[in-house]
Amino acid sequence: MSNDKDIYPRILKAIVEHQLPPGARLPEDKLSEAFGVSRTGIRKVLQRLAIERFVTIEKNKGAHVSRPTPQEAQEVLDSRILLEPQLIPQILQHWDLRQSERFRNMVDEENQAIAQNRLADSIQLTARFHYALAGLSGNAVLAEFVEQLCYRSSLVIAAYGSKSSVSCDCGDHSTLIDIFDSGDTVKAQNWMRHHLVHIRESLTLDDEQSQSINFVELFAGKQN
Repeated sequence: MSNDKDIYPRILKAIVEHQLPPGARLPEDKLSEAFGVSRTGIRKVLQRLAIERFVTIEKNKGAHVSRPTPQEAQEVLDSRILLEPQLIPQILQHWDLRQSERFRNMVDEENQAIAQNRLADSIQLTARFHYALAGLSGNAVLAEFVEQLCYRSSLVIAAYGSKSSVSCDCGDHSTLIDIFDSGDTVKAQNWMRHHLVHIRESLTLDDEQSQSINFVELFAGKQN
């Protein structure tokens, strides 16, 4: 029998690693059977995933893995490319050694997840890095918008991306921190723009077909 805290990361991992593809139905009864918990416990997990946009819950239809269209995926990344570099001058106004250490610790967590092939964790951690940076800008409205875009990007990468989507050829986030430490605004903006373009270009924007899923086989007895 699983507990609620165990169920959430296992369903999220299955979504991100494409074992539960976009559009896949998530019946409460079958998930309840697979995890050996009540439907109420499953419902709470699905509601949390819905808040994070990984799952869509429709009245009288139940839950399914959210399915961003290729156009939506493109628009989400295009929006980030336009917005995030523009926040860098404001971010640098609040940058200091304490922030540098804080974000380097985040990068260490990202790199560990990538090295251990924990794709679900690496997608979430790279999103956290970006929206935490936006929070330093001092513009709460734009920071909240970036956070929502990062959540949506996580789903886009889960649906259309790969390991290269979170392991950038242009260097990891520590390179950006080095640039912030130097105070070079233009270089930081160019790096951020190139980084986000790389993510967009790493996507394979093809619709996936739905498939039959045996939830007991997928989840029963699996803890990793």
